[in-house]
Amino acid sequence: MDMNINVRETLHYKNRIVIKVGSSSLVHEETGELDLVKVERMIRIISDLKNQGKDVVLVSSGAISVGRKILGLQKRPEILSMIQACAALGQGELMMLYQKLFMEYNHKAAQVLLTFDVITSDERRKNAQNTLKQLLDLDIIPIVNENDTVATEEIEFGDNDTLSAIVSTLIGADMLVLLTDIDGFYTDDPRKNASAKRISVINKIDDSLKEMAKGTVTRYGTGGMYTKIAAAQIACHAGADVAILESKDMEIIHRLLDGEDVGTIFTSDTSTEFDIIDFIKNKKYLEK
Repeated sequence: MDMNINVRETLHYKNRIVIKVGSSSLVHEETGELDLVKVERMIRIISDLKNQGKDVVLVSSGAISVGRKILGLQKRPEILSMIQACAALGQGELMMLYQKLFMEYNHKAAQVLLTFDVITSDERRKNAQNTLKQLLDLDIIPIVNENDTVATEEIEFGDNDTLSAIVSTLIGADMLVLLTDIDGFYTDDPRKNASAKRISVINKIDDSLKEMAKGTVTRYGTGGMYTKIAAAQIACHAGADVAILESKDMEIIHRLLDGEDVGTIFTSDTSTEFDIIDFIKNKKYLEK
């Protein structure tokens, strides 16, 4: 029996899911303004997953993009203090929208902002873990983002790819979904190479796979395919399957969990030794 089919058939039974959405998946490409239809569909799908009895955490980028549009900036600023100001303005706007939409579907959402030092400190990491688990126990949907307003470096978590994997480990998730603007992992960048092929299921992350991932970026996000591979390493070694999906149609989340051959699945692998904390503390997810 085909092993790849078996993997997809099990996805329907995933009960604790982290969904990460990047900046490029939340805005209209032409204007950089929020794509409200897409955001609403994502919230509706998450609400439906909650109605099925699943725990869901949303890791959302987008605060800086939203903030800069409110300020009328045509492009992402380069000065760190200005980036942080955009984040401060945009985070509140984004959270207000999320809470309003979740309330329309009778669900509660709570904001959780994390920084790199929280993750690398044993005590603070434990506190973050306890908070996330308590929110889930209270049937509340945590919405997680990096706290860009106080971060000492601009890109700590690679457009939240790594952060979403860390959140997966903290809550014991069995599924991590990375929404992006490419419909899976390819043998080469499909926007540059027409012969590139999508890989449906990946059972092992090795150096050759990382080499294929280099160089892929998006217009509004700060991460690329390489940071998604690093995120998959973390989450898979913590016991979660990881999916890379194209966010053009948010219904793809349902299609994934229904077993359709969409995106790319990285299968969990707890059989080999992997020091997750060392990987994070030494920022190996940023190495290329």
